Amino acid sequence: MVSPGILLVDKPAGLTSHDVVARTRRALGTRKVGHAGTLDPMATGLLVIGVEGATRLLTYIVGADKTYEATIRLGQTTSTDDADGDILTHAPAEAWDSVTPERVSAGIAALTGAISQVPSSVSAIKVDGRRAYDRVRAGEEVVLAARDVTVSRFDVLAERAGEGFLDLDVVVDCSSGTYIRSLARDLGAGLGLGGHLTALRRTRVGDFDVADAVVVDDLAEAVLLTPAAAAARVLDPLPVSNADARDLRHGKRLTDQAARLSGALAAAIDEDGVLVGVVEKRGADLKSAMNMPEVSR
Repeated sequence: MVSPGILLVDKPAGLTSHDVVARTRRALGTRKVGHAGTLDPMATGLLVIGVEGATRLLTYIVGADKTYEATIRLGQTTSTDDADGDILTHAPAEAWDSVTPERVSAGIAALTGAISQVPSSVSAIKVDGRRAYDRVRAGEEVVLAARDVTVSRFDVLAERAGEGFLDLDVVVDCSSGTYIRSLARDLGAGLGLGGHLTALRRTRVGDFDVADAVVVDDLAEAVLLTPAAAAARVLDPLPVSNADARDLRHGKRLTDQAARLSGALAAAIDEDGVLVGVVEKRGADLKSAMNMPEVSR
């Protein structure tokens, strides 16, 4: 039987996140596998995979801040706001006359910080129970509502001029739910050039880094992070006695222990280093917000 844990995978281009989940199921011989946040087929980089009972931790990982490295192409728009779509427009030559490094910097600054962003119509967001991209492929017109996100870093690392376009290599730190395709689209629109994404790589999810990830060909030999080790990267660890661990597993509260939590949630870890679950404050007490399945030792 496969032990529960968190697996970090470096997704290659051309595979969907579901493809990686399916390969993980086959490699590890289990059906209970999920991921914390989709990557488009074009994108590469970090997928955080939950295996067996550790899938319960994904709820607490999916909302973590993320880092992306990307290439934005200014001067062209596409039907999907990325390189997988059809090119719709090319910026006319005169549109470039007013584009200066200062205007590009100002455009990036306007998309940094707390912003309101309209996701791409071909995103994985569900509209009345169906993915937006499925509705677009079926010929429906989809306009998604704007959402508030935070872009804490949006830096240009390099730029390359081409015939009728300008490529910007960028790095972005952002809150969960931020669409880098939308940043590319909006930067290009603000400059009067149009823009889309030609490359995207996710390098970080919270405290999980792609440098520690395995490639899909090595899934069968991968070493999983234990639930306790993974939870301690997402939440404050809270040591509990084995007696308290037993009470939490049985649905009992830990009386007068709420003061031990500095935040709203913590990862309760017993004397044997096993993750009991996630606890939260309830008045002066602590109670389970999520219990891990018990495993034989």
